[in-house]
Formats: sequence, C-alpha cells, structure tokens
Amino acid sequence: MTRLPLLHVVTYNIHKGFSQFNQHMMVHELREQLRAIGSDIVFLQEVQGLHSRHARNIGNWPEASQHDFLAEDVWSATAYGSNVIYDHGHHGNAILSRFPIEHSHNQDVTHMRFERRGLLHCAIKVPGLPKAVHCVCVHLSLFAHSRRRQMAALADYLADIADPDAPLIIAGDFNDWRNEADDLLATRLGLNEVFGGAGGSFGSPGRSFPAKLPVLRLDRIYVRGFSVRHAQVHYGVPWSKISDHAALSAHLWHEAEGNSR
Repeated sequence: MTRLPLLHVVTYNIHKGFSQFNQHMMVHELREQLRAIGSDIVFLQEVQGLHSRHARNIGNWPEASQHDFLAEDVWSATAYGSNVIYDHGHHGNAILSRFPIEHSHNQDVTHMRFERRGLLHCAIKVPGLPKAVHCVCVHLSLFAHSRRRQMAALADYLADIADPDAPLIIAGDFNDWRNEADDLLATRLGLNEVFGGAGGSFGSPGRSFPAKLPVLRLDRIYVRGFSVRHAQVHYGVPWSKISDHAALSAHLWHEAEGNSR
C-alpha cells in the first residue's frame, strides 16, 4: 500500500463574516486565522458574495467578495455557489484551494422556499494523486426531514458523476445533531467521519457549536479514499470571537495500491 502526500483540509461556517449575534465584523480576523491553519482546501459556509449595504456602511468592509478576499495570495483557485439571494446581495458556500479546480457546480437542494440550500461540488487536481478529488461543501437544513432529502440528493448526484473508487471529501455544516448522516449518507457512499471512522465513536463527530464551548455536533468532515492522521476542533478564543461555529480540520493521507514507501 502506497501512502501518497498529506492533504490538509478545514471546514468553517463563517457566519457571513460576523461574530456571534452579529456584534462585530470579523472577516479580517477570520482571514488571519484561516491562514494560520494553513490548509490546502478550505470549505466555507455562509459566505457573503455581495452585500451592498455593508459595503456602504462598514468602513473596512472588503471590496472583493468574501471568498476572494479570504483566498487572496494563498489559495489560487476558488469556487462559490450563491444559495440565498436578496435585493442587496447574496450568500452561499465556497471552496478555496491551493490546487487547480478542474470543474465546479452548485447543486440546488432547496426543500422549503424559505430555506434556500445548495451543495457546492468541485473536482480538484491534487499533485501526486492519480484521480481528481471530489470535494463537496454543504450547508444542510435546520429540519430533519429536509436534511434527509438533501443527503439523498447528494448521494444520488455523486453516484451519477463520480466513480465509486474516486477520492471524496464532503465537509460543512450538516446541522445534524442527531447524527443521521452516518446511516443516510456515509454508509451509502463508503465514507468515514474524520473523528471516529466508519460508524463513529464516542468522540465522533467532533463537537462544533457554539464556538466558545462546543456542545452540539453540527459540522462534519467525511472522507473516502483517505486515512486520517489527525483531526482537530478549533474552538474558544480567538475562534469564538469570529463565528458562532468552531472550525474543524483534518490531515489526510491518500492510500493507493503499490509498495509502501
């Protein structure tokens, strides 16, 4: 078995660049912390693609969209999927990558009109890996019956477009405090959750909400075709000052057939 290069990923619900209860704009501090983690691929939820009112009223509001502002000079490739559109802007999911994004697609999985949701899929060419890595950034419904439908739609979509042995990472805000994703999504697609492996464990998934002292297991990183070297929940100061969610990160090895090296 050959263990190919280490891949570092992070997922974070950034709360549109504001602290909990929207008290302070924190997008500059957010950029510093994401760069300090130093991940290769970043999965972001609640990303503000445009907000004309904030741009007029907040003095240091970035001129660029949040995903481009965060990625500048570090992550050379970005993809953004707008899910919620209003008269003064829009927000959605984003993926930032140090490696080329070969393809991106935002899949609408809205179940209820008042709760717009999408799944952002990218195929990323990671150097040293024989196949592109399928990466999906998700932000699922607050309601269990809607989450089930969205996870089924995601599994159907990936079954159609990705080989069953292709490397896969699904990360984001699942809003899944009941931990139904293991049965509804992970088992069907052959995924492991990074904190506990197949079927989870006492510490799986990682607790990620609220960021000050996490109690609920809302955010996830699921992988296929990778082994997990290390997974971490980033909570407390400074993370609790940036967003209401904690960030999750994982160091991954891709395993391929061959001789050990």
